[in-house]
Amino acid sequence: MCSGSFAKCLGITLIPLAILCVLCNILLFFPGGLVAEDNNHITEEVFYFGGVMGSGVMVSQLLLGSGKSQGFWHGMFTSIIFAAVGVLGAGYSFIVSAVAIHKGPKCLYMNVRELHTTQFIDYLNNHTLWEGCIKPEGIVTWHLTLFSMLLVMGLLQAVLCAIQVINGLIGAICGDCCGCCGGV
Repeated sequence: MCSGSFAKCLGITLIPLAILCVLCNILLFFPGGLVAEDNNHITEEVFYFGGVMGSGVMVSQLLLGSGKSQGFWHGMFTSIIFAAVGVLGAGYSFIVSAVAIHKGPKCLYMNVRELHTTQFIDYLNNHTLWEGCIKPEGIVTWHLTLFSMLLVMGLLQAVLCAIQVINGLIGAICGDCCGCCGGV
């Protein structure tokens, strides 16, 4: 497959991933699917916008920048740069999600008046903690599901963007259809 058409296939794959990451980040602003009473009831990692800024905007730059070419070499160079920015953005989303999963959700625990977070490892070892978070209802599942989705999609986007960096380098060295390397 030519490097140009391979880049288009990667771009088409990244579009739904970027949209899903933005949606996950937006949904995290509604803990347990409800409107938060106060910003203090929302996990602080949500405000780092890993799904919006990292996976959404930065990976979308790859898609926006790939069509603005003044020539083959310029197109390959911009593709490499935008893909590298996409790797950074997806990596940012991955790291923010991993930290959020590790810290756990903010919840009202067993009628204690203050909200607190519990380390994720505690949730894995003791599932009764899940039932201890009484408000907002279902926050543990909500938190873990959405941040896990961001984590996996961020990793997938980073891999796809890294593949695009390699594809751009091969395209720049060998040409679009890579006749020197045995391709068609």
